Amino acid sequence: MERISIDKLHDEIVPNLGEDELILDVRSADEFAEGHIKGARNQTHEEVAKVAGELAKYKTVYVHCKMGGRAQRAAEALDIEGLDNIVCVSDGGMQKWMDMGWEME
Repeated sequence: MERISIDKLHDEIVPNLGEDELILDVRSADEFAEGHIKGARNQTHEEVAKVAGELAKYKTVYVHCKMGGRAQRAAEALDIEGLDNIVCVSDGGMQKWMDMGWEME
C-alpha cells in the first residue's frame, strides 16, 4: 500500500484530483463537520469495511484522518477487503492541514 504525506496530498493531489479519485476522511462525523478538505467524503475508520465495494469503483482513494493513526487502520481494513486502490496519508493529517491554514469546507 502506498503512503504519502499530507503535504503531498495538498500540493500535488488535491489540485489535480480526478473524478475517479476520492479523498476519504475517516475521522468522526463531529470532527468532519468542524472542517474538512473540499469534496472529501466522511466514513469513520471503524465503518470503512462496510463501504469497500463502493470504494472499489474509484481509481484511487486517499485515506486520511487527524494525525495518521486512524487512516492507517482504515487503509489496512480496506486492504483486507481486497482493495488495491488505497493510498494512506500517514504522515500528518487534518491537524497539520488546519495548522497550515489550508482551505477547508
